[in-house]
Amino acid sequence: MKNIAVIGAGTMGNGIAHTFAQNGFKVQLIDISEASLKRGLETITINLGRMVAKGTISEDEKTETLSNISTFTTIKEGVEYASLVLEAATENLNLKLNIFKQLSEHCPEDTILATNTSSISITQIASVVSRPDMVIGMHFMNPVPLMKLVEIIRGYNTSEEVTKTIMELSKTLGKVPVEVNDYPGFVANRILMPMLNESIETLYNGVAGVSEIDTVMKLGMAHPMGPLQLADFIGLDVCLSILNVMYDGFKNPKYAPCPLLVNMVNAGKLGIKSGEGFYEYSESKKAEKISNQFLK
Repeated sequence: MKNIAVIGAGTMGNGIAHTFAQNGFKVQLIDISEASLKRGLETITINLGRMVAKGTISEDEKTETLSNISTFTTIKEGVEYASLVLEAATENLNLKLNIFKQLSEHCPEDTILATNTSSISITQIASVVSRPDMVIGMHFMNPVPLMKLVEIIRGYNTSEEVTKTIMELSKTLGKVPVEVNDYPGFVANRILMPMLNESIETLYNGVAGVSEIDTVMKLGMAHPMGPLQLADFIGLDVCLSILNVMYDGFKNPKYAPCPLLVNMVNAGKLGIKSGEGFYEYSESKKAEKISNQFLK
């Protein structure tokens, strides 16, 4: 398994592409937007440059990593020879179903189809392909090149062989795979998102301000980043989407998103990506703030 196709050149997609390419895999990075592909490659180049500056990798390793990545704007061309396809598109069910229908049509029969979804049912995604036994969840954490965890989620029909292959593949990337069951939010977000939502509720109810809430959690609970800052980093729209998936899946009011979160997303205040969320971020400081947070 040396040819890996990654669908989506955004934050997660370019991070996944970076990680596979750095570990010697040939990566076909796919996005319908040439501009997104350009930004994705620029991000990978910047992050590799930081690793060179820190002495983590050599300049030659940076060059080799970049040479392992090729770009495509159509799924059909990008997945032609892929042993594994990893979808990292926006957390939208209809979009993912459309992508997997295309993958079922254009991929070789023995291609493993993985999704980086953080909350959507693997079984539901697999329902639109001809080989549901080849579909699995492979949920990386952000930033992908640095975070060790990969949640491995088996759908109802995912085969034992595919699961073992992906578990071992994750280890070759230097990651720690953890197998979890296919329920809304899996483990990471089922625990994380209610905490972030409760932090937003705490702000909404006037218990404390943004910096006070984050300071309590950083100093009192030893969290490296406060929950409101983390929500900005993830993207408030992403947080809202995941909470809605869990609320729809469990019908439990504890997963209902805070009205403040809904209003902020509707107002376009999405966190780092939009320049403003619970904190303000200038264009020149967005990437620097977050990179420094994780590269210390």
